[in-house]
Amino acid sequence: MDGINKHKELNSELNIVYRYLRKLNIPHADAEDAVQEAAYRYLLYCDSIQISRIRSWLIRVALNFYYDQCRKYGKYDMNLNVGLLKVDIKELPETIFLEKERNEELGKALSLLKLHFQELLLLKYQLGLTYEEISKLLEISVSSIKTNLFRARKMLEKTYKEVNHDR
Repeated sequence: MDGINKHKELNSELNIVYRYLRKLNIPHADAEDAVQEAAYRYLLYCDSIQISRIRSWLIRVALNFYYDQCRKYGKYDMNLNVGLLKVDIKELPETIFLEKERNEELGKALSLLKLHFQELLLLKYQLGLTYEEISKLLEISVSSIKTNLFRARKMLEKTYKEVNHDR
């Protein structure tokens, strides 16, 4: 019976990891591959993983696998513009167009940042996680999260200005 409960618990955690990857706009097939790799590695190393850190370990393994595959095959694209544009039907077409253009420029600037900075910004501002939640997820101290998010925002601002020639 204990093995069945562990199996159900692992499936539950893997579903959470999959949904997290999809929220990052990682394509379905890539997210499935990353979750499968995380499950495989979990089965190899389950004895050495702390029970309280299973989810963060699985997410880290899945993300690392995804990033490695992207580097290996040169297909990195987080599709950063999806979900950034929220349109009110009452808005004027010019306003909608300008907002969409600004979001595309922001997405381009964001894609030029280091992967670590992109991940932190998306976790904080797109997924709305707290510093503490990000800290637990990435296994990094809260002060380090705050420092790196500050740097990421500054780099995003600088890159955005460079991309748009607003020096």
